[in-house]
Parts: sequence; structure tokens; C-alpha cells
Amino acid sequence: MSLIRPFTGLRPMPRRAAEVIAPPYDVLSTEEARLRVQGKSWSFLHISKPEIDLPVGTDPHSPAVYAKGKENFQKMIKEGVLARDPEPCYYVYRLIMGAHQQTGIVAAASIRAYDANRVRKHEFTRPDKEDDRVRQIEALNAQTGPVFLTYRHASAVEEIVDRVTLGTADVDIDADDGVQHTLWVMRDSHQIDAITGLFDSMDCLYIADGHHRSAAASRVAAAWRAKYPQSTGNESFNYFLAVIFPDNQMQILDYNRVLKDLNSLSRASFLQAIESAFTVKVESTMVKPGRTGEFGMYMKGQWYRLNIKPERIPASDPVRRLDVSLLQDNLIAPVLGIDDPRRDKRIDFVGGIRGLKELVRRVDSGEMACAFSMYPTSIADLMAVADAGQVLPPKSTWFEPKLADGLVSHVLD
Repeated sequence: MSLIRPFTGLRPMPRRAAEVIAPPYDVLSTEEARLRVQGKSWSFLHISKPEIDLPVGTDPHSPAVYAKGKENFQKMIKEGVLARDPEPCYYVYRLIMGAHQQTGIVAAASIRAYDANRVRKHEFTRPDKEDDRVRQIEALNAQTGPVFLTYRHASAVEEIVDRVTLGTADVDIDADDGVQHTLWVMRDSHQIDAITGLFDSMDCLYIADGHHRSAAASRVAAAWRAKYPQSTGNESFNYFLAVIFPDNQMQILDYNRVLKDLNSLSRASFLQAIESAFTVKVESTMVKPGRTGEFGMYMKGQWYRLNIKPERIPASDPVRRLDVSLLQDNLIAPVLGIDDPRRDKRIDFVGGIRGLKELVRRVDSGEMACAFSMYPTSIADLMAVADAGQVLPPKSTWFEPKLADGLVSHVLD
């Protein structure tokens, strides 16, 4: 069984693509999605967040929501907004955000490889979020939200990708968030076979984002295999929709922390308490860390630069040596008393795409007492954690740019 394979993608007709593609379902609230679709009857948000077409206050996990998503999906197919390619293809997908560019391959990835840890994970999943994705897949009989994968870059793969991108793009869209989405269909059978073989020779792939979508696809496949014990393993339900980028093109932004209080400490007592683990320097401007082990800290009216003391950095543990762990283990837990950042309401997280001014705003408004700017987790660290069979701490990575929903979907036959 191949690690990845081509598939007959369901995608917008080129003239409709700009109307269809939408941000991922999990980056917008229902209220934001309602505003986003005004005047956009073919937006994919009608499929990925179909509660927007039901009365305000509708439970987004109610059966009526999944039924509405199915209805909207079938309508877009019936009206010819979405059409399926006649032959299995790979798709080359390029994202450009400002000066950053990354180009990957849209493929169907093996669920058996995922189950065998050849598609490696770095995150725990929540059953309720898995259940939501399972119901969505079952309602549509399709996977519409791609899993974001990465691999250790291989020049032979990139040479083929580069040749494909010399041709005319099938879709080229400047989205309203400023990100350019470009898609080429790889139809050449020799290129397709070469890509399949090159990925088959790889040890593994890594999930960057999409743990709930891949876990849900695995659950759906297991249920279908139980229902159809004569299945061969080649059925489409044994694969999941993925976009795969080389590791050297991935962009991870900082994932910053904001805290509601200083755990009953005065500012002076708090600063004194953290000096056992960090050197602390007063700064006159905003602090964006320039290396691992360095942190910015903001309390109303004042920035500080913190550097972890070398003896506090574990030498060999791939999780505990991460910056997010160093801050958690040496300051947030022992000084601020937040032992479970996944559930504690005294801490919140701010993606680096919002910039350091957002940290200042939230502290100066009185909503938060202090904020920490982080150095981004590297893709090499993510891979090391996954290779060790461990998981990253919560809110360790913020990937940009985001993949579009609706550009290519994977129908289950």
C-alpha cells in the first residue's frame, strides 16, 4: 500500500474558485463566518460551518447542522460549482504570504500508514472534536478539510514540483486575507508514478496541523472496514486528504502567552521570584526574541528581556527543552501557579500573526496582567518530538499561511 496516492479531486470550476475557497473551519467562530459569507452564496463555509444557514443559537454539533452541510455540498455539485476530475491526479499547491512562499502536493495519504505511525503525530486529540469531524465526513461522504503534513525535503520531489509549476496554473486566487493560493493539476502519469515512488521511499510523514481530521478519518475507515470485511485496502476510505510541504519551506510563527494575574504577587516580588531561573533585563522597546531560550515579557508600561539560565535547559529531553516548556516549567507553573495551561482560565494564547502590539493591548486594557513573547518552535523540534513518540505542549506551534478549505476535496467511494 502506497504512503500516498493520486485521487480524483472534487474542486471548484476555475471561474468559481474565488467564490468558493474559505478559511479552515476551525479558525473562524460561527459569528465571524456569518459575516464572512454575506453576499457569498457559494462560499465553502456553507459546508464547513453550515450552522450559519440555520437560526442563530443553533448547536453547531446538532444533527440538523450536518444535514445542512450535506444539503449545501450536494447543491454545489448539482449546480456545477464543484466538479470531480475524471482521472486520479496529484495537485501542486502554492501559498504565498508576503515574502514567504511554500509549495506542496495535495494527495490522498494512507490511513494504514497513519495507524502504524508512519504518519507521525505530536498532539493529543479531544474526543468531542474527533466526533465532530467524524460526523462531518459521514454526512458528506467526503473529506473536505486537508491535513497539513510535512516531510524531510527531497530534491527529487521538488524537481518534479518545479516542472509542474512552469505550466499554466489551473487556479490562481488572491484571497481577502492577502494570501495567494495557486493550484496546478499534475496529470502526467510519469510524474504521478515518480511522486508516488519517491514518497514510498520515505520513512515517514509528519502531521503539522490536522490531528483531529486525521484521527477522524482513521475512525471512519475502521468503521467501514468492519462493515465491509471484504475490502482490499485500496478503497478511498482508507486514505485521507492531505497537503504535504517540505520541511525547509514551513513557516512556524511564535505562539505567545498572556496571563490574567501575578498570582497575588506584587510586581517587585514577581520579578524577584523569576530571577532564580532567568536573567532579567529592562528594555525600552518591544521584545521579539531572536533565539531559543530568550523571552520577551510585558507588564503595563514596561518590557523586559528574559534569558533562561543554561543549567535550567534539559540536555536530551525533546519536549522539556522547548521554549514553551522552559517558560511553563520555570515560571508559569512555579511562580504563577498555572500547572495545566490546557484548562486553566488564567492563561490565554495569542498567535504571532497578531503581532506584539496585541500583547500590549491586552495588558494595557487591564484584561491581562502580563504577556510573554516567544521564539517560534522549529520544525526540527516538532519532528524530534514526533520521532520520540511524545507530544508537544499545548499551543506550541502557529503555522502560517493557512490552507484553504474547498480548493480540493476527497470523495469516499
